[in-house]
Amino acid sequence: MNILIVCDSKMPVSPYDDKGRQVWWLGSGLSESGHNITLMLKEKVECPFARTLIYQEKKPLSEQIPDNTDIIHFHQQPKTDPGVPYLITLHENVLLPRTLDRNTVFLSHSHAQLHGGSVYVHPGIDFSSYTPPDFSAKRIWFHFLGNAARKGRNIRGAIDIAQKSGGRLHVVGGSRVNFRQGFRIPLSSSARFHGMLSPDGRDTILNSSKGLIIPLLWQEPFSLSVVESLYYGCPVFGTPYGALPEQLGKKPAQRQGSFPASGSVEAFYSEFGSLSVKKAELIDAVRTAAEFDQLRCHEYAVSGFSARRMADDYIRLYEQVIKGIPLSAEAPATKGIDDSTLVLG
Repeated sequence: MNILIVCDSKMPVSPYDDKGRQVWWLGSGLSESGHNITLMLKEKVECPFARTLIYQEKKPLSEQIPDNTDIIHFHQQPKTDPGVPYLITLHENVLLPRTLDRNTVFLSHSHAQLHGGSVYVHPGIDFSSYTPPDFSAKRIWFHFLGNAARKGRNIRGAIDIAQKSGGRLHVVGGSRVNFRQGFRIPLSSSARFHGMLSPDGRDTILNSSKGLIIPLLWQEPFSLSVVESLYYGCPVFGTPYGALPEQLGKKPAQRQGSFPASGSVEAFYSEFGSLSVKKAELIDAVRTAAEFDQLRCHEYAVSGFSARRMADDYIRLYEQVIKGIPLSAEAPATKGIDDSTLVLG
């Protein structure tokens, strides 16, 4: 297939840009499968697996599509119908009532249900871009990985859980003070902030970590930090919101009627981590981090969340759309996502 991927993320990708990394790894995986890839981006970049084009905002998209394109994969909302088969991956939550395109693909089962849809593809990772895990390394601390300035990521809760469990938390991807966003974290001997580390620095922290503490208070569509942590043998301790339960192996229930706006589910325990809405239960679970099988966590991440698996999943959807069969019988519709009801008691 000749596949055109359209994305508004900046390339080459940042190690903290989840959307950009997913797109880059998808293109690479599709290329490895023998498909011809063209990336349409905001600016020209060197890409080893694809031809790149610059998207010209003042020019109709239909005039910029290569003649031999079989399908367009949008990672942003197109302004007009491109006139060739297409699908759209939604990377964020829609906060206001809205009807979506029938060919919308979500990042997880939870993400799909919250938006009235059913079609999803879990993102995958190119693990060859990471330092190999060292299971003989001494596990010293816990870690938090991601944008700590985002309120729903609940860095305060992560620090509190680490402190009360007797552990130390290394925060990768955020600083203690973010003046632009008015973000403040009180001094704590239980937490060390590293900011935006290089990939090697990030991998070093994870290779010596006992586990990821991620007490989310928002419906995260999918968390790459969970997969990255599992890859290094780190169990995951967090709240059962968004995609976290299914990422740790909870089989999604079939959609029946209206999905609860809160997304709350019961406490969930698996061989890859523990999730609960009760802080006391999470503290107890964190104290058992050494009991989890590091190699099993690693194998689970590699087998279930690879870039090649993601590419294979999308190929099946491409084939359906090219045949003229919409991904959803009815257009997904959402009343808007409200995280205000999510709690950690």
